[in-house]
Amino acid sequence: MKNLMVVVLMGVLWMLGGPTAVAQNTPSQEGTTHVMKDQDLKLLRQDLRTKRKQLIAANLTLTDTEATKFWPVYDQYVTELIAVNNQKFGLIQEYADNWGKMTNEESLLFTRNWLDMDIAIAQLRQKYVPMVAKVLDGKKTATFFQLDRRIAMMMDLQVSSQMPLVQEQESSSKLPN
Repeated sequence: MKNLMVVVLMGVLWMLGGPTAVAQNTPSQEGTTHVMKDQDLKLLRQDLRTKRKQLIAANLTLTDTEATKFWPVYDQYVTELIAVNNQKFGLIQEYADNWGKMTNEESLLFTRNWLDMDIAIAQLRQKYVPMVAKVLDGKKTATFFQLDRRIAMMMDLQVSSQMPLVQEQESSSKLPN
């Protein structure tokens, strides 16, 4: 658990003090929009997936027998999670591509779709609780989902910190060209 806390603390400090976060929140002097590059998003997602499994393995104490049963269920869960996250990151990319041009209605639609992604992920976790509980005892099942949720929140914070706020598009579009 100490490993997880160290990683969380380092990640939060990096995100709050990193140059990327500052650059994303500073309106462009040239009046250009903030766009998350598709390649950057893909690399970030790949890195986050690798770290997720490493953090779970480091912080969920499993016997060899439990590990043999758990990891295939975990891999199945992650496969389904990736499908939901593909939609979520597609939404993020669409937001980034349209930032600076969004109407009030488009902004509200983005919010609804974003919340739908949160619901889909929560429903996926609910679906997998009994599946994980078949291969792990209650405490380890609860620990896995605690870790999964903490890691997901760290990932969301990292991605969200890179997204400019909707209202910033108005001040950016008013800058002289």
